[in-house]
This record gives sequence, structure tokens and C-alpha cells, in this order.
Amino acid sequence: MKKNLGRIYTALIFLFLYAPIIILIIFSFNNSKSRGNWDGFTIKWYVELFKNDEILKSLYYTLIIATTSSIISTIMGTFAAIGIYDMRGLPKKISLNLNYLPVLNPDIVTAISLMVLFRIVNLELGLITIILAHVTFCTPYVILSVLPKLKQMNKHLAEAALDLGATPFYSIRKVIIPQIMPGIITGALLAFTLSIDDFVITFFTAGKGVSNLSMTIYSMARRGINPVINALSTLMFLTLIILLIIIYKRSEKEEENIIEK
Repeated sequence: MKKNLGRIYTALIFLFLYAPIIILIIFSFNNSKSRGNWDGFTIKWYVELFKNDEILKSLYYTLIIATTSSIISTIMGTFAAIGIYDMRGLPKKISLNLNYLPVLNPDIVTAISLMVLFRIVNLELGLITIILAHVTFCTPYVILSVLPKLKQMNKHLAEAALDLGATPFYSIRKVIIPQIMPGIITGALLAFTLSIDDFVITFFTAGKGVSNLSMTIYSMARRGINPVINALSTLMFLTLIILLIIIYKRSEKEEENIIEK
């Protein structure tokens, strides 16, 4: 009885959380512009979505920003995680706590701080500043994804490679990175997802003529109700769900491999 009640409560909580998204997805197929009346099934809003130049331009910038920032943050985060892993004592604790700060810091504080920094160094707001901002908040998540894999790694293999004459960089490239590759891929996917989803930091660090999908949705919503927004939001939600499923499946396989070993 208690188990059944627990399942019912859990189902009700998830229904409450996801009801707005479910309604948004349903009305993205509504033939009417009204959100209160159902006027038949249609996919015309999805067709109009891919004919909208403003949205396609935003999609282009979103993919450029997300891809570039995730690649840079993955490289930086991987080498930073290796460096932190090799630290000992107080320096390691300080480095870990400093890495947690961008994760725990409110987005609005990070956004304003970055905007002020870019103004101080006379860096014109635009595509470059957005990418730098995204690298800033994505890198800590990559570090947190890679560190657990480093702890599971057999560190004696790297030491053996060094004893056999390998250079430190060769040891990292041929011994360490292959062992922690699942964590690197997870970190890269997480960085890509966070970059696509971001609005606040992008809004404060973007210049004229550059906007991602989140900013475009915000500006379209201010002009009035447009069913194209529903279609766009649905596609973004499904994309993020697919990426999260991939991350979950990879984590599940990694746990199974660890149990087998």
C-alpha cells in the first residue's frame, strides 16, 4: 500500500512539473493561434519555423557557440582535472572549491561580472564574448565530469609509461586520456547542452546582430503569442532530452563495466 501511494505521489509531482511542457508540445500542433482553443492538428508551425530567417540565423549562431565553447571547455577542463587530480593537500582543496564557485554562483552575477570585465578590457560584445562567457561557465562542469574517472583510473599505468621513457604529454595522450574518455565525452555533451540552454549569460554578453535561440524566443514572446515559439521550444526540449538520454546511457554502461571489472 505504501509503495503504491509513493508511486502515485511521485507521478503527481512529475505531472505537476511537466504539465506546462506537455501543453506546450500539444499546442505546437494546434491549427489555431489561440492557446485556449484546439482547432485541429497541423504541422504548419514547424514548416513556418524552418522558413523563418530570424530563427535560422539564431540556430546557426547557437550551434557555432555551443560547438566552439564545448570543444574549448572540454580541452581546458580535461587538462585542469588532470592537474587538480595530481595535487595534494590544501592546494587541491582550494582548487576544487574554486571550481565549485562558478557552478554555485547565480547566473545573473556571472553574467554581469563578465560583461563588466569585457567592458574594462575594451572587448567589443559579440560572438567572441559569448563564446568566452560560455567557456567560463561550462569548464567547471567538464572538470566535475572528468575527475571521477581519474579517481577510477589505474594511476600506475601512467607511472609505468614515464618509467619506460615516455614524455609527460605522451603519457597523458596515450595512457591517461583513453582511460578517462567516457568522462570527457560526458563533460563535452553536458557543456554542449548547457550552452544551448543558456539565456541570462548570453543576454548580458551578446552584441548587436548576435543572438542564440533562447534570446530569439524571448524577443519573439515579447511581441505577442506566436505558435512558432511552441514549435521551436518543443524541438529544443526534445534535443536536450536526447542529449540527456545519451549522457545517462553512457553513465549506465560505465557503471556496468566497473561492476564487471
